[in-house]
Amino acid sequence: MTDSSTHIHRRACHLCEAICGIEIHTRNDEIVAIKGDKDDPLSQGFICPKAVALQDIHQDPDRLRQPMRRTANGWQPIGWEEAIALAADRLVAVQARHGDDAVAIYAGNPSIHSLGIWMYSSLTTRALNSRNRFSATSVDQLPHHMVGLLMYHHWLRVPVMDLDRTQWVMMLGANPVASNGSVMTAPNMPGRLKALRQRGGKLIVVDPRRTETAELASTYLPIEPGKDIYLLLAMLNHLFSSGQIDLGRFSGRVAGLDILDEQLQPFTPALAEAHTGISADQVRTLADELASTPRAAVYGRMGVSTQAYGTLCQWAIQLLNLLTNHLDVEGGLMLPNPAIDTAGPGTNPQTFNRYQSRVRGLPEFAGEFPAATMAEEMLTPGEGQVRALVTIAGNPVLSTPNGGQLDDALAGLDFMVAVDFYLNETTRHADLILPPVSPLERDNYDLVFHALGVHNMARWSPAVYEKSDGERHDWQIFGALGNAIRERKQQPTKTLVPPAEMVDAMLQFGGKGLSLEALQAQPSGIDLGPHVPRMAALFSAEQPLMLAPEPMLDGLARLPVQPQPAAGLRLIGRRHIRSNNSWMHNYHRLVKGKARDHLLVHPNDLADLGIADDSWVEVRSRTGKVLAQVQASQEMARGVVSLPHGYGHDREGIRLNIASRQLGASVNDLTDDQLLDSISGNAAVNGVLVSLHKVSEAAVDDRKRKAVS
Repeated sequence: MTDSSTHIHRRACHLCEAICGIEIHTRNDEIVAIKGDKDDPLSQGFICPKAVALQDIHQDPDRLRQPMRRTANGWQPIGWEEAIALAADRLVAVQARHGDDAVAIYAGNPSIHSLGIWMYSSLTTRALNSRNRFSATSVDQLPHHMVGLLMYHHWLRVPVMDLDRTQWVMMLGANPVASNGSVMTAPNMPGRLKALRQRGGKLIVVDPRRTETAELASTYLPIEPGKDIYLLLAMLNHLFSSGQIDLGRFSGRVAGLDILDEQLQPFTPALAEAHTGISADQVRTLADELASTPRAAVYGRMGVSTQAYGTLCQWAIQLLNLLTNHLDVEGGLMLPNPAIDTAGPGTNPQTFNRYQSRVRGLPEFAGEFPAATMAEEMLTPGEGQVRALVTIAGNPVLSTPNGGQLDDALAGLDFMVAVDFYLNETTRHADLILPPVSPLERDNYDLVFHALGVHNMARWSPAVYEKSDGERHDWQIFGALGNAIRERKQQPTKTLVPPAEMVDAMLQFGGKGLSLEALQAQPSGIDLGPHVPRMAALFSAEQPLMLAPEPMLDGLARLPVQPQPAAGLRLIGRRHIRSNNSWMHNYHRLVKGKARDHLLVHPNDLADLGIADDSWVEVRSRTGKVLAQVQASQEMARGVVSLPHGYGHDREGIRLNIASRQLGASVNDLTDDQLLDSISGNAAVNGVLVSLHKVSEAAVDDRKRKAVS
């Protein structure tokens, strides 16, 4: 007899940083509704459109559900045991012939959203023992981790805004209304920012585009991409010169204050005005308000991380908070206290620059090289050349700089295996695809996002559906593949402990009196309370917090002092509330409505170029060219244009029925793999020099024809 009653499953969404609590209502195998969970301590009933699209992901006919092997006659299904054996045989053979570093590994952004990937992919990567490891970290938040390591002695010590108790916020290069927070777990950002204003608080947004977040701001300050560092340093300069330094509970626990004062002297508010156009008086006012407001915070994200001075910017942001007594205090930046502390005692602080990449000599960080060097490691002949690749939940052809070059490089590999459930712009080059189950078929615990929460909580997310016998969890795939590689290398295999057991052990070790059973008893999550000061206690006169790490001072010395005239249009990316990763363009619920793939250009810039609104243009950079439809937008600062991230689904050989009909171009066909943050190696994808050119109607018609077909 069929059960026709409706069941409610409570869990987190896991499709973006917000990890909203949701209720999934099912009847038999059908999802009848997805709603916000009002009892969730963090999201309190809020969800964004991505959560509703979980149904599309689970039911997507394009999602792969069994291993696929590329043959001369096209893609063919293959059994799991045969697929694992094939992958291990080919990878080990490449290493036996060319060395361990001949196999590279790339992990994409979704890796951090899956407990199975975050905790178990190392079972495969350690078996391969290659130095050529890459991830989306170095096209995103690497400067945060660099600052955490060099200042706070651990790469995962990333203090976040105590947003719900602050009174004054300055945001640079951040649009949390669209991103739901980023390196900051804060669902319902519109509600939280409106609450800030309603309690008399102030929000200042500094950005080349008047974003959705800027629309909620008290003050919006447009700025040229890549110039934020001059504003931040000038604010610090003014704090020193006006005697407003206040270390609070960090007094006696820091090193480098005097040298910092000395090194900042050239970076005056007047210099900031020359570089940014923001008046010197405005710069001083911002610094004065920050210093005099008891509960205040400075926050910067993608726009300041993914530029040439990304690490310097994140360093300066930490200094602004610390030197005005807004670090480790209520309403400022605070270190979350999660049930499982990924930066606690006994965890790995990680390393920097132990070794360098073969071709360009770029530094490793946490055992990874910058993703921007991945293609050249494949294309440059010689000892150590990358000849095989393992990708993990990633689409670097669309998400790393100079994606066209990487596209070409992948076509020349000896072997490639992808742990992914889509045949996309990257995995189309694979010889073998190993698809894990859908997000609704796996348990999850957000190790990273709980550690970045604006409020402390813990929640276990059980699977809504059991996987079928022919499917594998991602942790099972990594366990099987890692052990198969070890067997071929005649090494001891590893015992596979299921994620639930691992999480239970970590919860009980965490000192909060929690267990997996306790979380399962409260499916909406357990409220662990607001942040409390705990960061200053990590430091002392003997082990001080480092205000002026040597790499930062070296970067400061290389910073140009004299302003350079703008040489042309500068390209920045953008994100929409309905999108996070490229595969989200394959869901009707997320792509429906008006097109969101236009190139945004200020009307005066279009007029200067003689280009009509809504027309098509060819956008050119040093690395490539794309077709894009322009949209005149007063949101944009003069001289700045914007394309969204994740598009470019017009390549042959992909199996994304809905995404391939979207007209948007890949912004990473224009970004430059040679433009990096000189300290960390993070990709500088914001501020790339581009030019716009009129195109023929035939070229436009051909582009549209590809999408329709």
